Amino acid sequence: MNSKPLIQLQNIKKIFYTDEVETWAVNDVNLSINKGEYISICGPSGCGKSTLLSILGMLNSSSEGKYLLEGEDVASLGQAERAGVRNRQIGFIFQAFNLIGDLTVYENVELPLTYRKELSKEDRKKKVTQALEKVDMAHRMKHYPAQLSGGQQQRVAIARALAGDPKVLMADEPTGNLDSKNAKIVMELLKELHKQGNTICMVTHDPEAALMAERQITLLDGQIISDEGTKGKTASADTVSAVHAAAVE
Repeated sequence: MNSKPLIQLQNIKKIFYTDEVETWAVNDVNLSINKGEYISICGPSGCGKSTLLSILGMLNSSSEGKYLLEGEDVASLGQAERAGVRNRQIGFIFQAFNLIGDLTVYENVELPLTYRKELSKEDRKKKVTQALEKVDMAHRMKHYPAQLSGGQQQRVAIARALAGDPKVLMADEPTGNLDSKNAKIVMELLKELHKQGNTICMVTHDPEAALMAERQITLLDGQIISDEGTKGKTASADTVSAVHAAAVE
């Protein structure tokens, strides 16, 4: 059995400089994520959770520290090398869906695969179809994003993330733009994908969504203040009410 973590962050720091002011968005974070885990990253606004996810997803680089992906240090890779690793090994699910309006559902899901020269047109067709079937959107593959509901658009975005068979799915507030009904559908879909063996790392402000993961990491001022399992936990009514109140302010 291979006990090596899929992802390992060692003393990761991210510092932003503006007008001679230093902002430590991520401050000395150490984190291991094993293959097949489902983790949520939580914390108040401005705590560094989205910055941490962008580092995990290789959309941003750290100022200091090591990032090991399957034992390989990817923190020092050049831009082109990082893009290649990101395309093959990481799938992204964004709050705003990030679908291209003048492309069909099929074309949106296929687009990242077109950068992988080893895949033929038939290979891409098979992967796109399988991904859309997983999220129950294959019957909409000829539609455009504007013809879909928010929940359907997010399911297409999940299919796009899945199509390349990534090592890990990075979800940044995947229910943030959805009503409660569609949010529940998307969270149930992520839960099912985890059951199928997918590794998922999700940033969320929703305490109920956070507890659907098997492990919850809480950040404050760029540092991990807790890292614990969610089994048997429930979000308190006060916490849920506070989150909903903040969302409508």
